[in-house]
Amino acid sequence: MARVFTPAGARTLSLPGRLSREIVAGDRGAEHVSFRLVEIAPPKSGEPRRGPHVHHSFEECIYVLAGSGVTETEGVEYAVEAGDTILIPAGELHVTRATEDEPLRLLCFFPTADVGAGTKEFSSWDEARGRK
Repeated sequence: MARVFTPAGARTLSLPGRLSREIVAGDRGAEHVSFRLVEIAPPKSGEPRRGPHVHHSFEECIYVLAGSGVTETEGVEYAVEAGDTILIPAGELHVTRATEDEPLRLLCFFPTADVGAGTKEFSSWDEARGRK
């Protein structure tokens, strides 16, 4: 049976460097998908860059609603702006950052009902690569 999810019912997640509101996920009745609204604040002077994360067994599809930024993977940076879509393969380290004075707003789609179970956050690229 179809369901409607409202923004007011979204669960706010405690994730490093971004405000993430999970609208659809397994704990809300989904079987094979999760959907998040994410906002990444503009960088502050002197603030360290957020480390990457990885989704071990599923892809992430990101649609940029507003703002501009960069999605960094291992060795490559992709400039993104409103209207762009980014596909991150399973197992690829990545991080998305705002690059302007306005927040970067994203819709993030995952083909799993439990994103947290297959995701690992790192404090830096060195830690992610096992150098720390």
